[in-house]
Amino acid sequence: MTSSAVDPAELERIRRRIFLALFIALAVALHTLEALLPSPAPWFRLGFANILTLTALFLYGGRAAWSVTLARIAVGSLFLGTLFSPGFLLSLSGGVAAVALMTGARALAGPRLGPVGVSVLGAAGHAAGQVLIAWLLLIRHDGIWTLFPFLLLFSLGTGIANGVAADLLLELLRAHPAFAGQGAPPPGEGAA
Repeated sequence: MTSSAVDPAELERIRRRIFLALFIALAVALHTLEALLPSPAPWFRLGFANILTLTALFLYGGRAAWSVTLARIAVGSLFLGTLFSPGFLLSLSGGVAAVALMTGARALAGPRLGPVGVSVLGAAGHAAGQVLIAWLLLIRHDGIWTLFPFLLLFSLGTGIANGVAADLLLELLRAHPAFAGQGAPPPGEGAA
């Protein structure tokens, strides 16, 4: 028998891929669970799955954040039986707007903007994307824009809460061997 050593760099790449797949699976589960919970209004969701999108963005970069969000929306909609329904379109438009803002802000601001700040921007983008698509495709009445300030206020709260949760998760994950090669986060990265 010959024993072959596993290349440490390859092991790290495998671990990181497994974590990304786990982020996607958890995001789908949270998306599905949250859709089953009662909501005070049709568009008010806490957005817990965005914690995993933020974590992927800060650990892997923009491409991973897009992967987590798009897979979460598509697979979650398949599980819920809402694929291509108005709810799916609202979720997709909000998710696309949120990730576009988050990845853009992260690229422009770098470590000066931490998970909480990025999360608040993403939550506001999500609200804006949903209201825009609702106005364009579902409710062609200007009165829908009166909901927008309330959605933004709600987004501020959920953005802060999800950003804090993502920051805590990032702190835990950076201690794991799969992410140990990244070292400590740059100064100010954990701040909003």
